Amino acid sequence: MTITRLEKGPRMSQAVIHNGIVHLAGQVGEGATVAAQTKDMLARVDRLLAASGTDKSKILTALVWVANAGDVAAMNAVWDAWVDPENPPARACTEARLVAPKYLVEVMVTAAL
Repeated sequence: MTITRLEKGPRMSQAVIHNGIVHLAGQVGEGATVAAQTKDMLARVDRLLAASGTDKSKILTALVWVANAGDVAAMNAVWDAWVDPENPPARACTEARLVAPKYLVEVMVTAAL
C-alpha cells in the first residue's frame, strides 16, 4: 500500500494520494470579498491537483463552506466559471463558521488520478 503526502506539515498534508484518489485538505483563499477568496482558493486547488498528477476534470466531490449563506451566489459565480462543465463533481455547500473571521469560503476536494 502506497500513500503519498504532498506539502506535509506538523498538523496535516495539503494533499494525500492513495489508491488512485487524491484527497485535498480544506483550501481557503486570500482577498477582501468572497469572490476574490473563491478565485484564489480554486487556484490553490488547481495547483495541488496538478502537483498530484490530476486536474479539475477528475474531481469527484467538493464540500464548500461559506461563512455567510448570503455569499453563495457570489461564490457560485466564480465556481461556475471555473468548474469543468463536462465533468462537474458531486458538491455540497453549507454555511459554517470558518477557522478565522477573515476567511469567507473554504473547499475540500476529492479527485481521481
